[in-house]
Amino acid sequence: MSTMEIPVLEDGVWITGPDGELIPDYDATFPTINEGEVVHGTVVRVDKDEVLVDIGYKSEGVIPVSELSIRRSVNPADEVSLGEEIDALVMQKEDAEGRLILSKKRARFELAWKAIEAAAESGEAVNGRVIEVVKGGLILDLGVRGFLPASLVDIRRVQDLEEFTGKELRCKVIELNRSRNNVVLSRRAVLEDERKEMRQGILDRLNPGDVVDGQISNIVDFGAFVDLDGMDGLIHISELSWSHVNHPSEVLEIGQTVKVKVLDIDRERQRISLGLKQTQSDPWQQVLEHYHEEDVVEGRVTKVVTFGAFVEILPGVEGLVHISELAQHHVENPREVVSQGDPVNVLILEIDGDRRRLSLSLKRVEEGAEPLPRADGGESVHLTPNLRLSEEAFPAGGLADAALALDADAVELADEALALDADAVELAAEAVAAEEIAVELTEEAEIADEVAVELAEEAVVAEAIAEELAEEALEADAAGDGEAAAELAGEALAADELAVELATEAVVAEEVAVELAEEAVVADEVAVELLEEAVVEEAVAEELAADAIVEEAVAEELAEAAVAAASDEDTTT
Repeated sequence: MSTMEIPVLEDGVWITGPDGELIPDYDATFPTINEGEVVHGTVVRVDKDEVLVDIGYKSEGVIPVSELSIRRSVNPADEVSLGEEIDALVMQKEDAEGRLILSKKRARFELAWKAIEAAAESGEAVNGRVIEVVKGGLILDLGVRGFLPASLVDIRRVQDLEEFTGKELRCKVIELNRSRNNVVLSRRAVLEDERKEMRQGILDRLNPGDVVDGQISNIVDFGAFVDLDGMDGLIHISELSWSHVNHPSEVLEIGQTVKVKVLDIDRERQRISLGLKQTQSDPWQQVLEHYHEEDVVEGRVTKVVTFGAFVEILPGVEGLVHISELAQHHVENPREVVSQGDPVNVLILEIDGDRRRLSLSLKRVEEGAEPLPRADGGESVHLTPNLRLSEEAFPAGGLADAALALDADAVELADEALALDADAVELAAEAVAAEEIAVELTEEAEIADEVAVELAEEAVVAEAIAEELAEEALEADAAGDGEAAAELAGEALAADELAVELATEAVVAEEVAVELAEEAVVADEVAVELLEEAVVEEAVAEELAADAIVEEAVAEELAEAAVAAASDEDTTT
């Protein structure tokens, strides 16, 4: 008779049954799981309202459709497929029906939240796909629902948010609240960082004196902006051409590719000053290389003033023919001799390269004198004014000496008038510059005001969203869906906080707008003062020029008296 072996109680192998007998411990063969734990498994079935997952437990886990994704109203077949391996969070080891309840979205939420917290702490960006367009912004799938306000989608305000649907965006986390499941994002911060890095790279690469290629991105009254592969530099209107330019649009157009020289770099304010004319031949260099004092050159009268006439001998190079150098006889008004646009031959009296000034003479050009070829190789005007002025001889004597002295005084007064007129021009230029600053500040104030209005509008929208979400939360709670109610309530609080932040930013933007407007008023007042000073200087210059004309007239009378006296002496003799 054989002896039956009695099983020995051993943990994990045998357990005591209801009747005291030893039975196999089947539960010990399954993994130990706890609620709140993330497990790994394989999808074994996909239904329209749930998904079954084999995690190696005694029963398959069930993922209800509401726990598949953070997106609402999803199709399970779009979220998972048979045989796919996924992570899921254990919500209940056994529900009322004895089922193991899992959540795919909560597992992803837990993993994503840790990554988002790390990114928020380090300042790194996170990636998410746009899954929904809502009032006031976008919802991104980060494993967590992230809210991207419309004002933070791009550097400039985006009119149509629908174009971002389905796109993967890189954003920074600017607000994080775990208790409310609240994540607020900013794509603008990422773009600004990239732009800052790009601008810094350009600033590090460039140095004053460099010649670079760029494209005209904008034209304004005071100059033109040039895109230097990601950063704009400014060509002031005074740096566009060696010749006078009334408006930048005369020489440039938007989209035009140009070669410019870097004049100055303000690395602290990240501003680049450019010059266009510096990449072109400097006509003054041609003057210094090809022309000398006493040379006869040709030109065209560009402006006639009370004390003389300005003659352009090369594009961008003008010289002054003083009223005393217009003709051999006394000239009351320069317009008696020349008119604007007249082609003339002039003699160079003085070349001041440092001050870039030319003194010219019309009366000292001998009849028949041939002008030098143009230094720029341009077409000759081929015309010499046919003045045929007779010379007047002044014999020695007291009257003649007095006439010469007065004539010298007249020249000095004219020179003083010219200097004052130059000062007036400089003051007027400063006034224009101050006015341009005033215009810029005014424009910036308007932009800040617009931003304030936009932020205020977004605050109103966010507040409305908060109210809607709060109402939805109440409805969900009334329907017995406490979980959805809690989630909606959290989103409502987040939207309300965002509304407060936007309203605060709107107030700050409005204050900035007021400050800029005040600065614009100050700059405009400075411009008015400078312009008034320029008018005064111009008036004084005209008075001196008038005095010079009077002295010139008296000198001429004395000279005529001296001639008459000399003639009487000859007759007597």
